[in-house]
Amino acid sequence: MSKNQVLIGSPALMRQTNARTILMLLKKLGACSRADLVRETGMSAPTVANVVSDLNDLGIIEWIGEGVSGGGRRPENLRFKADYGCLAGVDVTADSIRILLTDLNGTLIEEQHEPLPKDARTPNAVIEVLRASLRTIMQRHSLPWKKLLAVTVGVAGITNVRDGIVISVSDANTWRDVPFRDMLKQHLPCSIFIENDTNLAAIGEHFRGIAQSEDSFIFVSVGLGVGAGIFLNGRIVHGASWSAGEIGYLHIPNVSSVQPLLYEFGRLEQVLGGPGILRSWNAVSNKSGAAVKARKASNVLDLALEGNAAAQKLVLQRARLLKDVVLNLSLTLNPGLFVFGGDLGAHAALLEPTVEMLHKSEVAVARVLPSSLGSSAVVWGAVAVAMQDSEQRLISLLNPTGGKM
Repeated sequence: MSKNQVLIGSPALMRQTNARTILMLLKKLGACSRADLVRETGMSAPTVANVVSDLNDLGIIEWIGEGVSGGGRRPENLRFKADYGCLAGVDVTADSIRILLTDLNGTLIEEQHEPLPKDARTPNAVIEVLRASLRTIMQRHSLPWKKLLAVTVGVAGITNVRDGIVISVSDANTWRDVPFRDMLKQHLPCSIFIENDTNLAAIGEHFRGIAQSEDSFIFVSVGLGVGAGIFLNGRIVHGASWSAGEIGYLHIPNVSSVQPLLYEFGRLEQVLGGPGILRSWNAVSNKSGAAVKARKASNVLDLALEGNAAAQKLVLQRARLLKDVVLNLSLTLNPGLFVFGGDLGAHAALLEPTVEMLHKSEVAVARVLPSSLGSSAVVWGAVAVAMQDSEQRLISLLNPTGGKM
């Protein structure tokens, strides 16, 4: 809010709006005095004093002693109490779960990554692992369960964010039309949000990563599958049926005329994703009898970097596909930046030839950079979503009818 802005509405609305402005400013500035808040907001001293009193009564802020004097009496400083609660970001993959716990300022408390046993990959089993792991982490830091204010979970599938439903996860029969948010509400005493993992990775890069200064960019993930998080004009684009960015289903000319199927990997990710690269490499190995064996797709990319000619040929074919995808997205949406992530997408063996070919284009040229958050991009994006909710929740503690709850 700009200085001297006139607020129109009921006293209760003005009170909450002023509280939000001051709370956001405290989170931004850190320690400051009431005089600093008056100067920064343009509000009157009595208004600031009333809001500060309300926030203090709720335990959302704390006084931390006297500050530096500007010539008169030394002011008392206050700050936002970031340990009032905590937030969790969760990334559920095909075989693991990653949990990030932070305070309300997004300061890291702990990050944990653990594999999911084969018998613990159904929605109900994942919830049990998540609940137990969260409790253990919080107990380790002496945090009571009631301090958990919001949890955001990223899932590798098409997700109805509004209703918290996982519509489909490719090649996973137990993850179809799963009311995951409602299921989690039975186990977690806080606000819960469900989102596609690649969308959260894009939000994470905007929140803490390499895209912090970008209002429009696209996060491209290449790993087990292939997807894009489309971040335009400061927000994620979901599409009419929540499938914006599902580029793994893109048609590949001269390769296949098969129509995309919801519950299977798309044709592009069958070729460009990890299993497809590994399958092609094994075919090369069996045919030649001389190629080096690879346990996973990233090993093939490692071999390409090391100079293996067969691996370089295979990876270059994939780079051409990826270049076409990026160029088509550039011509359609014209973002200023592409961020590449995932085990394969940020790998130099795939990224460098893709960028080299893109630079030959004379239209819709965008910068291409690797993810700066790596495997933690999803959970940082999840925390960013949870943080937005926590800010609204703190303000809602001020009773809209005029008194504190």
